[in-house]
Amino acid sequence: MKVSVIGTGYVGLTTGVCLADLGHTVLCVDNNAEKIAGLKKGISPIFEPGMEELLEKGMKSGRLGFVDDIAGAVKQGEIIFICVNTPSREDGKAELKYVEKVAKEVAANLDGNYRVIVDKSTVPVKTAEKVRETIERYGTEGIKFDVVSNPEFLREGTAIKDTMEPDRIVIGSDSEKATKKMLELYKPLIDRTGAPVRLVSVRSAELIKHGANTFLAMKISFANLIAQVCEEAGADALEVLDAIGLDERIGSRFLTPGIGFGGSCFPKDIAAFNRTLGILGVDSSLVRAVEQINKSAWQRFIHKVEKELWVLDGKVIGVLGLAFKPDTDDIRNAPAFKIIEELREKGSVIRVYDPKAMDRARVEYPDLEFCGDPYAVVKGAEALLVCTEWEEFKTLDLGRVKELMQVPIIFDGRNIFDKNAAEKAGFRYFGIGRA
Repeated sequence: MKVSVIGTGYVGLTTGVCLADLGHTVLCVDNNAEKIAGLKKGISPIFEPGMEELLEKGMKSGRLGFVDDIAGAVKQGEIIFICVNTPSREDGKAELKYVEKVAKEVAANLDGNYRVIVDKSTVPVKTAEKVRETIERYGTEGIKFDVVSNPEFLREGTAIKDTMEPDRIVIGSDSEKATKKMLELYKPLIDRTGAPVRLVSVRSAELIKHGANTFLAMKISFANLIAQVCEEAGADALEVLDAIGLDERIGSRFLTPGIGFGGSCFPKDIAAFNRTLGILGVDSSLVRAVEQINKSAWQRFIHKVEKELWVLDGKVIGVLGLAFKPDTDDIRNAPAFKIIEELREKGSVIRVYDPKAMDRARVEYPDLEFCGDPYAVVKGAEALLVCTEWEEFKTLDLGRVKELMQVPIIFDGRNIFDKNAAEKAGFRYFGIGRA
């Protein structure tokens, strides 16, 4: 099938390269000409395991192309994916001006042939109806199209795997014709993986993604609540949560305490879902509690640092990890920067290292002291903070780290080190939820 993807961020680019790998002819469009020029050379604008390999493969096959002109992309696509950013506004609502802008441009370029317009971006319920109204308002008379919702369930760092080995495919459609088109699109993937397909209404599909992300965030916040309880009670959160997670009704995934969740999805989607509940007159206290516990997670971490170090002014502190999670270079809403900003306000001297996120971080925080490796970060430091659980950090030589540090103190915001091993190596060790 001929597919067009509007937007080449995480969702759009992953969607495009994966659909091309499934045998479809895909044209990706973005209004950032510099980004498109790089993509044409096989250079991915994001770090994502497996991305550049699929980019090269798709372009060599002739099935994957990139343009910065939306008109041609709309005209060639039987199915047109909208994959643009939907950031949070100050009031928590999703900013949908980019979705509307694309809908207008799609309308201006539709001809008499039938198209399926797909909302792939995470959007509030009833957005598809607004997209339809916009296309009808700005399109020419007689255009034929349907709007469906096909939410993504990608995790940064495993986005390719999540697309090619999905745990479910959700198609929200109120049109039998559009549903058949979408099933045809995903047939190679369904045949290969046996992934379950859920055919639902458009409104249900829009709520599924927000509901799923809110539930996962709730598990993380619950884990951090248990961590706080364990610290006060003298128990071990890792032991408690391990046993809780063995219950098959609960499961262990996302039941991990830390310094809070970040990234482009959870904070934004939870804020938007909270606003949606308010608009619909539904009590949102549970969602607000999830947000508050997440905020308190990194604040409590800073309190631990300040309590132990006493005066932060002038203290040299090393920070390992800037990305909001491992295997990505995404620093959006990363807890590390909330912590860094707070410590710098209190006068601390901060050194940082991250395997993949430092280029992006340099753009946002050019005055930070960036180091070439973890050992440079800890040299002469009076404390070490771990903010991202990269595999590289888990295998550090703690003996060497201790020798390099001025004061051997570790604040492990992701519990990557064994507490007993760290203490045996001569560190004062502070984890999350550890007595």
